[in-house]
Amino acid sequence: MTFQPEKPAAPVVEKKADPNNPEALVRFMMTRWRPQTKRLPRPIASAPFHVARRLALSRRFPGEVLVVPTGHEKVRSNDTYFRFRPGSDFFYLTGNTEPDGVLVLTPRAGGGHDSHLFIEPNPGRASVTFYTDRKKGELWVGARLGVDQSRAHFGVDFAHALDELKPFLERHPVARVLRTLSSSVDALVPSRDAGRPDAELATCLAEHRLVKDALEVRELEKVIDATARGFEDVIRRLPRATSEREVEGVFNLRARVEGNDVGYGTIAASGANACILHWTKNHGRLRKGDLLLVDAGVEGHALYTADITRTLPISGRFSKAQRAVYELVWHAQQAAIAEVKPGNDFMAPNAAASKVLAQGLKDLGVLPMSVDEALDPKHLFFKRYSLHNVSHMLGLDVHDCAKAREEVYRYGKLVPGMVLTVEPGLYFQLDDRTVPSKLRGIGVRIEDDLLVTARGHRNLSRNIPSEASAVEAWMKRTWRAAR
Repeated sequence: MTFQPEKPAAPVVEKKADPNNPEALVRFMMTRWRPQTKRLPRPIASAPFHVARRLALSRRFPGEVLVVPTGHEKVRSNDTYFRFRPGSDFFYLTGNTEPDGVLVLTPRAGGGHDSHLFIEPNPGRASVTFYTDRKKGELWVGARLGVDQSRAHFGVDFAHALDELKPFLERHPVARVLRTLSSSVDALVPSRDAGRPDAELATCLAEHRLVKDALEVRELEKVIDATARGFEDVIRRLPRATSEREVEGVFNLRARVEGNDVGYGTIAASGANACILHWTKNHGRLRKGDLLLVDAGVEGHALYTADITRTLPISGRFSKAQRAVYELVWHAQQAAIAEVKPGNDFMAPNAAASKVLAQGLKDLGVLPMSVDEALDPKHLFFKRYSLHNVSHMLGLDVHDCAKAREEVYRYGKLVPGMVLTVEPGLYFQLDDRTVPSKLRGIGVRIEDDLLVTARGHRNLSRNIPSEASAVEAWMKRTWRAAR
């Protein structure tokens, strides 16, 4: 007996013949599905924080229309895509993690702004796209939340389908757009005044994000704790691990189990590879007498990321030369950490660490000139072995708030609520003849994440051992517990 599907109330049948989806299949696919629930989801727990952030942005640009897109999925290869990660500013203002969304703030009569969220609708089984659209169809990539559901869930004033964005923007002349995240949004609104209004919007958002609210601090604490567990996973694996890639995989498993992903490409650099600052190839071999520099961070489900570096002796014990370099870097870090307090220059920790590093380099017989000459801003010779400054802001992005003005960030003052890294390092290249041969190939970096408080600072990663003897004891303790 041939199956006769029930007749749908109002099936949407594509007119063009499709050999993969004949009309009979379409009619069959569109019948006998449980109706979509009309129940609206609860607001996300973080909704009040997103509302407060939108209000702060509204106060900065009264009477202006503001457009903040999240961006789109990016092609990895041919017809496969990278896992989507929302634009940081869009997420900061909405809490929404779906691709393609756009937030529009429009001036409200009497002051303030209305928030309009444009998102991909969820037609359920009322459209054949739920199974024919390989990029957005529900059976291919999962369900979207939907328009009414998004309004309720994210606590915005209004929600609309994405195809309403163009006519909406035509009715509301746009003052400012967060550019480069969505080429389609950029095309809808021509840039004006040499892009200055748009740049000011990006700068404002970055500067708002410099000071973390209570929710952001809690999220950072969670991902730092998860990162600590990831480091212990790596330590447990070291006795039988053979490659940097194995280290990367072990840490990244923790990131996916406890969070959204890693916050950036994990650096697992053994031996001389540790002298390459952003080593992410991670194809080197692990050797018992070498150091292993692991620079990694778990990104949580709320998209905040940790950024921690520990340099571990693969054997569990530092050699005499390794310890000498390691302890120099550790002392430089302690000097830098002491300078993290409100009212100090953002660059104060860097200056403190630089002095310790330069003197230590002289004591190790590395510097061929005086300490004063090595530190002289006209020369900065010590940076041959250190290269980078010791701090950057941390939050939704690993290098957070990058579009803030220099006078507010790099040359600004530390303020309670800021979260920054402190990460001095020394890197002695294998072919550097200014370095004693016993030190060549040693690379050390130690990095912690600090919250500026009213009285000074709180080291959010203080529970991850960093002093040389404490690191050795930590490794020994972790190995013993794993037996």
